[in-house]
Amino acid sequence: MLKKILGFLMLIVIAANGQTIDLSKFDTNYYHKYKDKNLSVNVYNWGEYISDGSDGSLDVNKAFEELTGIKVNYSTFASNEELYVKLKVGGIQYDVIIPSDYMIEKLIRENLIRKLNFNNIPAHTNIGKRFKSLAFDTKGEYSLAYTWGVTGIIYNNKLVEEDEKNIDWKLLFDNKYKGQILMYYNPRDAFGIAQAYLGYSLNTTDETELRECARILKQQKPLVQSYVMDEIYDKMESGEAALGVYYAGDSLSMIDSNPNLNFVIPKKGANLFVDSLCIPTSSSALELAEMYINFLSEPEIALANIKYINYASPNDGAIAIMDSETKNNKIIYPDQETLDNCEVYITLPDKTNILMEDLWNEILSNDSTYKGWTIPVSLGIIILLCVVIIVLRKMKKRDN
Repeated sequence: MLKKILGFLMLIVIAANGQTIDLSKFDTNYYHKYKDKNLSVNVYNWGEYISDGSDGSLDVNKAFEELTGIKVNYSTFASNEELYVKLKVGGIQYDVIIPSDYMIEKLIRENLIRKLNFNNIPAHTNIGKRFKSLAFDTKGEYSLAYTWGVTGIIYNNKLVEEDEKNIDWKLLFDNKYKGQILMYYNPRDAFGIAQAYLGYSLNTTDETELRECARILKQQKPLVQSYVMDEIYDKMESGEAALGVYYAGDSLSMIDSNPNLNFVIPKKGANLFVDSLCIPTSSSALELAEMYINFLSEPEIALANIKYINYASPNDGAIAIMDSETKNNKIIYPDQETLDNCEVYITLPDKTNILMEDLWNEILSNDSTYKGWTIPVSLGIIILLCVVIIVLRKMKKRDN
């Protein structure tokens, strides 16, 4: 009788707000390997990027712990660059990380992530073929796709009186919307918009093209209400701004809060991003990391995550059991014609990154023409003050 009761309890994991999942569907021979070993796996992910039991969702990490007996030490980062610094500096050991496309390529080049042993990740077969050998990991050896999506324009149709077919990048540079435009507060995405608008590659390394992008971004600056990242939620949901740029999945959350909002992927093209599961070379819990990656690649778990974060799934198994409303949502799953105009970021040469960063700093400065002479003038004032202080000290010594 006791075995039957324990068996029944193992079948169901109850999330914080009641969502359940039948754990009997999973391969217990695989997942119970370390059941009573008192082990843990360290996971580093984007914020709000896993189903966590809130709002009636499944608590994925709790389900993994219940199934495997392995504790999940979970922490979050806000940008790929923050993740990179943590890995580069060391000190904190992570076993599973979820970086984006261009950062994955950088991590591969710098030997900060290791090749995956797909024999230990049998659920990898659920990931669609077109997500297995992308530009940032051409042989598909170091990463396994977790989510994907596109960037685009989110706008308030009460404030932007344009036909949907006319919603394009050009509106972000239109004086008609002065003071109502929200732009990305990071150079890669901001330059990406300018590049798409001008018809350049989102991975251009041409200095002339980058300087032309900087020129139009400088011209745009007086039109911009604010440079934002997550702050866009409050501003768009409250109607404080007319239009902005963000990621497709996140736009759905804003649209839920304000039905006047809509999202469009410009026909000129946009960034198609892929976030993937990777294992740092510094991990000392390789098999636990592989098991966690495998768990996230199970169709039921992938579906729970997608329902929670509203991004697109590369998991064919999850799509097969997905409701038709989600599957046919063109914001999450754009048609092929739209995707053909999108481009995945790759890692740029250091020279290009430095140039882009310098140009971006000029754009964000209060007055780039003023910037050139403020430094020497400031130095001159400092030197003059030092001379005055020295003279005063000598005069004081004479008086004594």
